[in-house]
Amino acid sequence: MLNENDSNLKAHLKTLHRSLAETDEVDEELQMLLRQLDGDIKQVLERRAEADLDTNTYGLGSRTQELSARFTARHPNVAATLRELGNILSSMGI
Repeated sequence: MLNENDSNLKAHLKTLHRSLAETDEVDEELQMLLRQLDGDIKQVLERRAEADLDTNTYGLGSRTQELSARFTARHPNVAATLRELGNILSSMGI
């Protein structure tokens, strides 16, 4: 069962996916980094559900913030969603 933070995180991931779908010309490198981040976040949520979270998952909030900075100029809507996602991850200690 998901707690409120996990549900909020999943909702922001869906928003991020919608923002990306509406965004023109996201370069291939950023797409790859976002796919990796998305997979890592989903893995963290699965591990949290199984109470099997290890230290390799920490830093996702920082990675999200770094990606947000890269999107800021060309894709401000995506950047804002990434910043919020990073804040949520950081508040969860991830």
